[in-house]
Amino acid sequence: MMTQKQKTAMIYSVPAILMGFAVLGNLFSKEFNWSSSDFLIAGILLFGTALIIDLIRRIVKNSTYKILLCIVVLFVLILTWVELAVGLFGTPFAGS
Repeated sequence: MMTQKQKTAMIYSVPAILMGFAVLGNLFSKEFNWSSSDFLIAGILLFGTALIIDLIRRIVKNSTYKILLCIVVLFVLILTWVELAVGLFGTPFAGS
């Protein structure tokens, strides 16, 4: 059984690992070309999502609601990421 500290560490380690892969990809691959602002936005999105999921995990008591809320938060993250990357919805923030 995992303790609360281990669960919290796991929640925040996933975005850190993803950002680490992004840094390595940017260093060693020509196809991966992120600017510092791209890293800043990705960090805000990933760690902000981790924070929201951690808050949901701590505040919401019903496990069904926890799961549903976390799925909604992850869905919003994915839609935001896709919009910033390729402009799925055509907003002014759309990528190329």
